[in-house]
Amino acid sequence: MCGIVGIVGSGPVNQRIYDALTVLQHRGQDAAGIMTCLDGEVFMRKNTGLVRNAFQQRHMLALKGNIGIGHVRYPTAGCDSSSEAQPFFVNSPYGIGLGHNGNLTNAVELAEVLVREDRRHLNTQSDSEVLLNVFASELSRAGTPRASAAEIFSALTSVYRRCRGGFAVVTLIVGHGLLGFRDPHGIRPLVIGRRDTDRGPEYMLASESVALDMVGFTLVRDVAPGEAVFIDEQGRFYSQQCAPKAAHTPCIFEYVYFARPDSIIDNISVHKARLRMGDLLAEKIRRLRPDHDIDVIIPIPDTSRTAAVQVAQLLGIKYREGFVKNRYIGRTFIMPGQEQRSKSVRSKLNPIDLEFRGKNVMLIDDSIVRGTTSAQIIDLAREAGARKVYFASAAPPVRYPNVYGIDMPAASELVAAGRTEEEVARQIGADWLVYQDIEDLVHACLHHDSEIKTFDTSCFSGEYVTGDVTAEYLARLQEQRSDQAKAQRKHTRKGSLKAVRAV
Repeated sequence: MCGIVGIVGSGPVNQRIYDALTVLQHRGQDAAGIMTCLDGEVFMRKNTGLVRNAFQQRHMLALKGNIGIGHVRYPTAGCDSSSEAQPFFVNSPYGIGLGHNGNLTNAVELAEVLVREDRRHLNTQSDSEVLLNVFASELSRAGTPRASAAEIFSALTSVYRRCRGGFAVVTLIVGHGLLGFRDPHGIRPLVIGRRDTDRGPEYMLASESVALDMVGFTLVRDVAPGEAVFIDEQGRFYSQQCAPKAAHTPCIFEYVYFARPDSIIDNISVHKARLRMGDLLAEKIRRLRPDHDIDVIIPIPDTSRTAAVQVAQLLGIKYREGFVKNRYIGRTFIMPGQEQRSKSVRSKLNPIDLEFRGKNVMLIDDSIVRGTTSAQIIDLAREAGARKVYFASAAPPVRYPNVYGIDMPAASELVAAGRTEEEVARQIGADWLVYQDIEDLVHACLHHDSEIKTFDTSCFSGEYVTGDVTAEYLARLQEQRSDQAKAQRKHTRKGSLKAVRAV
C-alpha cells in the first residue's frame, strides 16, 4: 500500500506536498519522494525512510514550482529496494513523472512487450515503472510538440486497454499539468480537492481526504472508476471517462486497517464504518456466548480502538487501554521482514499490568494476518497476569493473498489459510477466538450516501474482482512474497553492489 498526492497551485507546492505526505505516512514508511516542476525544469528528491528523514531543508528549497507530485511507499512484492522509490521519471515524451498506489496483475507480460515491441528500457522490477512506460509509449503516439487534454485522455484510454489490476495514479507531465486516474473497479482510492484563491482555483489529488484537510483543500469528490482528471498548469480542470465503468468495488481492507479514521473514501466515513464493525462484532459475541465471563475489553492500538469501544458499550463491559504504544515504531503489518516484525512487537507495545492481572480479558484487533503479532500480544497479556485471554477480530479470517497493492504475505504464511477458527485460536494461543462474519463486514462499510453496493473482499473470500487472477499468477506471487524470497533478493542485491564496487 502506498500514498500519493499531486497539487497544481498558484504558488510553490513543495511544503504542501510534504505536509500531505506526513499525514499519508501510515500508508507507507519504506520510502518517500517529491517531484516538482518550474518553467520546464524538473526537481526531484526521493529516499528511503520516513518523510521527515527523506527531506531536509536544503532538499525542500530545491523543490521549486507550482505543480508537483509526492509518494510514500511500503515495499510490495518484488519491489523492496531503494531503487523503487517513487516518483519514477522518463524523459520522453515531454518528461513524465508518476506516483502509483496499487498493483498491476499483468505487469510481467507488459514488461516483456514494452522491451520487445515498444523499445522501452526498464530499470527496476517495479510494476509502477511498467505503468509509467506504458503511458509514455502511448502518449508518444500523439506526435505533437504539446499534447492536448484530449490527446492525453486518448493515450490513457489505450493504457486502460493494456493494464489490469488495481491502481490509483498521479502523473506530472512537464509543460502540461497534473493527471490522475483510477482503475475501472475503483479498488484503490483517489480523491479530488479544490481551494479557491485570489489567483484562481488550486486543485489537489490524494489517496485520502485527510491529506486535503491537512493543507486546506476542500473535498470535491472521488475520482470515479476508470475516470481520468487533468489539471493544466493554468489551473483548468478536465475530466473524462477513459474506461468503461465496471462494478465499483473498492478494497474493503482500506476501511478495516489502512485508511485513517478521519478519512472519507468513496463517500464512506472510515470512522463510522469501524463503529459499525464494532456493533456487529458485539452482536456476534453475544450470540455465540450469551453467558460470557469477559471482565474487560482491551484494544490493540491503534486501528481497533473504534470497534473495541463499541463492543464494550454494547456488551456492557469495561473498556480499558491496556497497552502503551511506542509512537516511534512503525506499523508491524507493513514492515518488510518477519524478523523485523517480530522484534518490533515488544518494542512497540507494553502492557499495563493492573488492567490484566487476574482478569478474563478480551483483546480486540482490526484483523489477524500472519498471526505472529497476535500470538506475541497474547503472550504479553498472559505475562501481565491475565487469567484468560480471548481474542476478537473486527475482520473475517484472512485466507487469501491480496493482489491489488497490499503486500500481504504468501498464502502459506497466512495463519488462517487452511485452518479452522479453533485451529487459529490454538496457533495464536487464545482461549477463544471470534472473527467478524464477512457479510457483517460488508454491511458495516455500506452507507446510504454512497453508491457502493459491494467491495473487493478478495483476501477474505478468494474472489478477485478483475477476473484475471489465475492459479499460476498466485503461485508466482507466492514465490515473490515469502520472507525467504525477500531475504534472497536482499542478499543478491548486496552481492551485486559489492561486485560493482570491485570493478
